[in-house]
Amino acid sequence: MSDEVSRIKIRILIEGLGEAEGELVRFRAPRTVDTIVRKLPIEGRAAVWKEEVYFQISIKMGEEKAKPTVETGAIAFWPMGSAFCVFYGHSQPYSPVSILGKVTNNLEIFKQIKSGTRMRVELLER
Repeated sequence: MSDEVSRIKIRILIEGLGEAEGELVRFRAPRTVDTIVRKLPIEGRAAVWKEEVYFQISIKMGEEKAKPTVETGAIAFWPMGSAFCVFYGHSQPYSPVSILGKVTNNLEIFKQIKSGTRMRVELLER
C-alpha cells in the first residue's frame, strides 16, 4: 500500500484564527478513517475540554482500536460523543477514543479556540 493511500492529508480551518494541517493514518483505525474521509468536508462548532478541542459529527461508530490515553497532537474520534477531536495539550480523553492520526502543522492554533468557534475539516489538495 502506498504512503499516499495510507496517509490522508487534511486541513482544519478555524473561523477567525486560521488553519492547521494534519494526516489521518488508515492503519490506526481503518473503518473509522474511511468513514470520516467519505464524509469530508465535515464541520461543526468547537467545544473545549481541558486541552482538547472537539465537535460533533454525523457519524455513529463504536470503538476501533480505542485507547484511554493519547499523545499531544493526536486527532481522534470519540465514539461516546460522536465527535472529531484534537488533543493539543497534555489532557487525556474523557473515555476511550479511536486514534485517527495527528496534527502535522500549526498545533498551537488550537490553544486559541473558544467554545462555539466554527471548525471545518477538509481534504488538503496538493
